[in-house]
Amino acid sequence: MGILDWFKNRPAQFDTNRVSEVMIRGATEKAIALTNPRLTVLPACHARLAPAVATTITFLRAMVEALPGPRPLSSTTWSSDRALRAFFVAPSDIQAALCRSDNLRTLFDKFPELDEACVVLGMAFREQQVLGAELHGAIVRRDVLQTSVSFSDHRAHICGRDEPELRRLVGVQAFEYLLAQALSEIGEDRAERQELEGNRALIRARLRLLRQQGPGLGAIFGAAPAAASEQGELAARLQENERQLEAIGDSMSALETELAALQEVLENPQRYVRVEQKTLRLNTMNVVTEKASTDLAGDIDFSLAALSGASPLQRAFVLARCARSDVPARAINFDAAARYL
Repeated sequence: MGILDWFKNRPAQFDTNRVSEVMIRGATEKAIALTNPRLTVLPACHARLAPAVATTITFLRAMVEALPGPRPLSSTTWSSDRALRAFFVAPSDIQAALCRSDNLRTLFDKFPELDEACVVLGMAFREQQVLGAELHGAIVRRDVLQTSVSFSDHRAHICGRDEPELRRLVGVQAFEYLLAQALSEIGEDRAERQELEGNRALIRARLRLLRQQGPGLGAIFGAAPAAASEQGELAARLQENERQLEAIGDSMSALETELAALQEVLENPQRYVRVEQKTLRLNTMNVVTEKASTDLAGDIDFSLAALSGASPLQRAFVLARCARSDVPARAINFDAAARYL
């Protein structure tokens, strides 16, 4: 199950006309529960976070609704579909990509009446400059700088029974990603506080030992008393450590900082998730061409997602429909099964 189970289990709330109060309340509760449930001790926590949640939901709804409809994804249509020939080197690669999706297999197993499912086909997208030949009239020009594109690492993890469910799941995954970014920033603040508190404990213990050295066990074992300068240096470090902790604040201040970090991310989802629609005119070698070119070429449409969080990522993707027949049942490994007999 995804992070926002409420999102896909209440389809009526995800309409195209408005953002319901129930949807905002459910999303706010999930955001708090998955970042830090202790945020609820802050005054009016839900009311303060709700506007940011509404901003994110509105943004994601517009993004999801703008995605083009699903296209057929089948090895039988590879030869007649210019986009599929650009995405996949061979028709067998389509079935291989679908068969690698455990989520798609699970969906077909759970709903045996389904003959077709919808998926998000995600792909690594790369553009590179290459030197190639180009025909201008009757003249072949060589060493012409061209742009070549490639698609690889095909994945179909997000899948649904129909298009509306698939679009809701895309929204679920995007919201989940934003919460992960907020949690990452909160985690950095927590780590800083823990490091300072750990340093404070070590400095205090070291200072205490130095002050005790001499009259106690230090005298028995013949250790010389610590120099006053060393004690003074440790005391100064402890004072600086205390100052830094004071600047961070107490536990309630830390919770306020975490809530502010969560609000900041959800108020500005466009900083972390961007989706644009791209159209490229490609020839049979996946080289970008102009419309005036005499090469055999066609327009290829796809979406390009840019995730700019802690681990930036760019992926091409399309919504697609695939048939159950393109996802054959798992083959039984009799050799492995025999070991348990």
